[in-house]
Amino acid sequence: MTGLTALWLPILVSAILVFFASSVLHMLLPWHKTDYGKVPNEDAVRDALRPFAIPPGDYMLPRPSGPDDMKSAAFQEKVKAGPVMVVTVMPNGMMSMARNLGLWFVYCLAVSVCAAYIAGRALPAGVPYLRVFRFAGATAFFAYSMALWQMTIWYQRKWSTTIKANVDGLIYAMLTAGTFGWLWPR
Repeated sequence: MTGLTALWLPILVSAILVFFASSVLHMLLPWHKTDYGKVPNEDAVRDALRPFAIPPGDYMLPRPSGPDDMKSAAFQEKVKAGPVMVVTVMPNGMMSMARNLGLWFVYCLAVSVCAAYIAGRALPAGVPYLRVFRFAGATAFFAYSMALWQMTIWYQRKWSTTIKANVDGLIYAMLTAGTFGWLWPR
């Protein structure tokens, strides 16, 4: 067993490496440019929705009031007529990249702490690099990637978006695993 306090350096360094790698993947490479499409006649859609002043949140359209409503002819007609969507409404104005990047870094730290906890419970100091890589990498991959599939399964997010995000998660996991293997206490 290796305590979390002995793993503060790989926790911090792996979070920093993942943070910068994600910046490269999302800002410098064209990899994620097609994740979100543009709605047809965007200005008209925005103008039509603006009077409703929809507060920030997650919405489903049409949304049944319960299981019985889903079976009703009126609801089934709404679904058939469309549009059918799951949408997130964000606050008006420019989004704060500083806030989002700060939260992302905290998340990267949390994933690294989880990887440290699992690897630390399973492995003592001085084990070979690849044993550490395996535990830290698997934990980081699960944290960065596995929960993304439910959005595609249940809410029809594009498969390509989820697969690309999983490739990102694999890259982040390998960076985390490599850092832990490199900086594991001897």
